[in-house]
Amino acid sequence: MKRREFLTIPAHTLGGSLWYSLAGRPSLVSAQQKELRVPLRFFTAVEAQVVTAACDRIFPSDENGPGAKEAAVIIYIDRQLAGPYGRDKYRYTKGPWRESVPEHGNQRPASPRETYRQGLALLGASFADQTAEEQDRRLQAIERTDFFQLLRTQTIEGMFCDPLHGGNAGMIGWQLIGFPGPVMTHHGQSANGSKRPAPRSLEQITGRRVKGWEDEA
Repeated sequence: MKRREFLTIPAHTLGGSLWYSLAGRPSLVSAQQKELRVPLRFFTAVEAQVVTAACDRIFPSDENGPGAKEAAVIIYIDRQLAGPYGRDKYRYTKGPWRESVPEHGNQRPASPRETYRQGLALLGASFADQTAEEQDRRLQAIERTDFFQLLRTQTIEGMFCDPLHGGNAGMIGWQLIGFPGPVMTHHGQSANGSKRPAPRSLEQITGRRVKGWEDEA
């Protein structure tokens, strides 16, 4: 049996107040909590630190608002790789392998899991300990690889996904862009946004637990 590994996240770095446990249950981060120990499904603790640092360089926090670290993007990516997507459950994975146009999606034999393992080896286990300038240099050196393209895409997904998938902690990504959540109507909202409501997640709107596809058995 594989030993469970955890990622320790300082509570003050989370821009939102909501995060999801391994079982997918939402928890509020209290003011008394100094750190969170999040159980990892796919990554080792060292790998999770590397991915966290890389995502933070791709979507950093700045004067405009929070970034990937505050949105807990790492939790989103970890769950996606641990689920059916990560192991290519729904993708045709037989040859022949040919180069194709981007619109056709991934045409290579490596699964998302394998792509991450290969990419993490390129970044190195010490990536999280490097200066921001060195991290940028290493990312620029691999920006044409499948790994970087996948990492960039999933960083954006983790910033703006529904929180039930693990990212967008406290819906800070939606607050950043003014997205109200998957509401069925915009009745009562003004055109200039003066009555823009706080965003609501799918679970808040439906009033019931919603299961993401990454939680499939």
